[in-house]
Amino acid sequence: MKTPFPFSAIVGQDEMKQAMVLTAIDPGIGGVLVFGDRGTGKSTAVRALAALLPPIEAVTDCPVNSADPADCPEWAAIIDRSITTRPTPVVDLPLGATEDRVTGALDIERALTRGEKAFEPGLLARANRGYLYIDEVNLLEDHIVDLLLDVAQSGENVVEREGLSIRHPARFVLVGSGNPEEGELRPQLLDRFGLSVEVTSPRDIETRIEVIRRRDAYERTPESFLAEWQPRDAELRARILAARAALPDVRASNVALHDCAALCIALGSDGLRGELTLLRTARALAAFDNAPEVTRDHLRAAAPSALRHRLRRDPLDEAGSTARVTRQLAEILP
Repeated sequence: MKTPFPFSAIVGQDEMKQAMVLTAIDPGIGGVLVFGDRGTGKSTAVRALAALLPPIEAVTDCPVNSADPADCPEWAAIIDRSITTRPTPVVDLPLGATEDRVTGALDIERALTRGEKAFEPGLLARANRGYLYIDEVNLLEDHIVDLLLDVAQSGENVVEREGLSIRHPARFVLVGSGNPEEGELRPQLLDRFGLSVEVTSPRDIETRIEVIRRRDAYERTPESFLAEWQPRDAELRARILAARAALPDVRASNVALHDCAALCIALGSDGLRGELTLLRTARALAAFDNAPEVTRDHLRAAAPSALRHRLRRDPLDEAGSTARVTRQLAEILP
């Protein structure tokens, strides 16, 4: 299997890379929605993230990546309860996937050959404690969307059919990518993404040349290219681990809370999820910067990705959501 393109070697697309790094620091931020043109590195960034993320500790035989043998589901019939390290799961959910493949179902082979009623885990089991990636997420079938909404809300996958009654943890960061020209995302699923970023093709020649140069080097001489960029990925991985450790101690003053609320009121965002996500994202960014407290700079940097997909449509305002957030940032957080 070919080693993914190094995360640090991706040219530009800083907001997309920042969003993915912040969800690695604090998965509680929620998922990342990446919308933009074809060929702008959306899928490349997700594959690169898999190689960048620190490994997790999990029970050797556990199909849901439990960190403790006591957390392994009974139906798994664990034999080897030793703890091992494995790469952070990054699981693809293809558009044509059936519900059985996503949630898991009766193991037909064991039922026919042994007469045993056993559960075969699905993609949600494999993605627990990791990332679930959906390319062309705006084209996902409605019944799969409904299923993902239920699991994202509860953090648990429940299968009740074919005589099975199965439950297992399914906590993952949802990463979706797509082209807005091919269809909009259902509002219910859109709201489940913590961050939303927009990517576009670079407009200046020098940037495009650098993209071509790096991709060409990766294709022609992958060993030397990876050797060149692996130290930078290792440095970024170390910063993520340090930020994870520092995150619980990062403070958010009443001024920061006031700024979050004032900005969301000015933008007319629905509910309180905007404020909570903005604060959580800014805190992760402060931890990444090794800062003891959330500042307005952190809020300004986090606001576009945390809020642009939560705005109500205003027929009297022709500006896009990013422009509206930027405009209110200039007024509320000058």
